[in-house]
Amino acid sequence: MEKRLNYDNPLIERYASREMCEQFGPQKKFSTWRKLWVALAEAEHELGLPVTQEQIEELKAHTDDIDFDAAAAYEKKLRHDVMAHVHTYGDVCPNARAVIHLGATSCFVTDNGDCIIYREALEMVRNRLVTVIDRLAKFASSYKSLPCLGLTHLQPAQPTTVGKRATLWTQDLATDLEDLEYRIEHMKTLGNKGTTGTQASFLKLFNGDHAKVRELERLVCSKIGFAKAYAVTGQTYPRKLDAQILDVLSRIAQSAHKFGTDMRILANKKELEEPFEKNQIGSSAMAYKRNPMRCERVCSLARFVMSLQSSPAMTIATQWMERTLDDSANRRLSIPQAFLAIDAILIIMQNVVENLVVYPKVIAKNLAAELPFMATENILMAAVEAGGDRQDLHEHIRQHSVAAANVVKIEGGENDLLDRLRKDPAFAKVDIDAEMQPERFIGRAPEQVDEFIEEIVEPIRKRYANIAVADADLRV
Repeated sequence: MEKRLNYDNPLIERYASREMCEQFGPQKKFSTWRKLWVALAEAEHELGLPVTQEQIEELKAHTDDIDFDAAAAYEKKLRHDVMAHVHTYGDVCPNARAVIHLGATSCFVTDNGDCIIYREALEMVRNRLVTVIDRLAKFASSYKSLPCLGLTHLQPAQPTTVGKRATLWTQDLATDLEDLEYRIEHMKTLGNKGTTGTQASFLKLFNGDHAKVRELERLVCSKIGFAKAYAVTGQTYPRKLDAQILDVLSRIAQSAHKFGTDMRILANKKELEEPFEKNQIGSSAMAYKRNPMRCERVCSLARFVMSLQSSPAMTIATQWMERTLDDSANRRLSIPQAFLAIDAILIIMQNVVENLVVYPKVIAKNLAAELPFMATENILMAAVEAGGDRQDLHEHIRQHSVAAANVVKIEGGENDLLDRLRKDPAFAKVDIDAEMQPERFIGRAPEQVDEFIEEIVEPIRKRYANIAVADADLRV
């Protein structure tokens, strides 16, 4: 029997999708580096530097066949990851070896590569986020008119509807989507900046021709899919970008945590439940348990992402002058893992929302237990319309409410407020049962759901009508 001794990252082994794991894997990273070297060689060739088309074709033919063992051997010898891959690439491209990385510094591939990978990862997050928004909106529409007890301060409050409550979750995510879209649309890359951001090496290559140096950067950015590079940098792209990315991911985590927490509370009240599979075990000891473990995991992972938000903020604050390398190890951990965790969170949320279990009778029962207190204002107004004195009626209701509350809290009995009011001659002319219809208390909640979907969700659906989100195996 094989022993498994090394630590397994649960984000990879249990939670995130294969697609997101591969996005931050070595094949993606180093293939991207090679494509950057191709783009640089092409741009230099087009601007007249001694880089031949044959050399470019040789580089293109070997962007994906990476000998990781050879690269590891080179890195052990050279103690430099970029140069290890320059040599590994040169071994399979002997004719182009001399022009690989021409004029560039390490950050040309590391930072431009990260910008490519991060933007693609943001697009993957966006697609999952859009899917969750769509599914939540469908749920909201289905239950837009189902009255339920509202809760403020986690105490009984004016009724709302199950669907209206779901729009609150959806609106948070739609706001996050706006931030995410902005970050994707306005993302820049490093470009060709050189060792301290002065582009001195490229200026040397082009014999002092500033226009060609600028054109080289424009060409490279275009070839790798960016409209702009940062106007000025040190050796790296501004680490402010990392903080901006983690801010967006943290906001999504914040919204997810609120959803997960609300769901856990509603599961406790037996009003809504996340899916529970036929053979699923809730507890190894308590066989009856139906723990909300999916939403608990959402909250757990969300807290992790929110905690990671501080790492890039501290990094940007401590990047001395043109750069320091104390960002590297932190970035290798915090940024990929934030993406993996958000990916996992959205996978779980989609699974939960698509399979939510609603218990209308329990919802109605919980509402009915509190509705008599909330109906008193309507009953008071109806009694005034029937000729009663508002102040006297108010005192009658106050006394009956205190007595009914004592029955519930002290004696553990049922709320008998309505029976007390029916027996009180002061309310003899009021049809109390008619005033107790839950639909009378939900205001414009159903209409608000329809308006929200039309004004907020439908434009999102139209913008992303063609996205396809791969189903992910939810490992429970």
